[in-house]
Amino acid sequence: MAAAALTTGTLFAAAACSGDGDGSASGSRTATPAVTAAASAAVAERPLTARTTAAASPSPSSTLSESGAKSALITEADIEDAWTQVDDAQTWKESLLVGKVDTAQFVTAKTDAADCQRLLDGLYDEDLLGKPSGASALTGFEEGESRLLYQVAGYRQADLDKSMDWLEKLPDTCAQFTATGDDGDRTVQVVEASLPKEGDGRRGLTVTVKGETNGEPVTLTLDVAVVQVGTSDAITVTNGGLDGADHDSTEQAVEQGTPRLKDVLAGRTPKATPNTLD
Repeated sequence: MAAAALTTGTLFAAAACSGDGDGSASGSRTATPAVTAAASAAVAERPLTARTTAAASPSPSSTLSESGAKSALITEADIEDAWTQVDDAQTWKESLLVGKVDTAQFVTAKTDAADCQRLLDGLYDEDLLGKPSGASALTGFEEGESRLLYQVAGYRQADLDKSMDWLEKLPDTCAQFTATGDDGDRTVQVVEASLPKEGDGRRGLTVTVKGETNGEPVTLTLDVAVVQVGTSDAITVTNGGLDGADHDSTEQAVEQGTPRLKDVLAGRTPKATPNTLD
């Protein structure tokens, strides 16, 4: 639309200067309707892609660097409650998530089984969206039996687009399935979860895993939140534990973390968050 408006304005300016050749005001006035019609026709005949190029082009941003990814990470001040930042988040793995999807449930859709296995393997992992192609930074927080894993990373645009599509389909393809581990079978449920309208794209899930540990029934509940910023950078949050998932903390991480990443990509230093959250 911006390109179309510029073209129309140029045609009007040319008509006003040329008139009918004698420089009279009446010549300029009588030429206006004809020019208007010609301009409208010219704009209408132009390909749609050409008319929308200016609006569809993403605003320029810097490439995410390692130092930038670290600067974009949230801190304890950015999330509610009594979360404590830890140093060993990259080593986390929940035993209930270790297992193999029962492919017998996917007799006619082996691809769905592979998608569910990818989810099971990727939770509490740095590669939930695939291996980052660019910079990546990770941090983690603990509160009681709950853990919150937070990652900022850059990806190839095509790979990130595929991962976002994969996440969107999971509530359908992996709504409920069985996984087998050392402690027996686990029932896994995946449902869509709402997220704050941050970033340029977002996917939210709540994953529930029911099984046994040492002969006792247990339930692991996890929030998964992914926010895309620009075309190739993303924030990933995994939050929950045996006491459930604190959805408010997930939303807070998204609301506070997305502007931080935007600031970094725009070449600005993220502002420190006052520790005033209750």
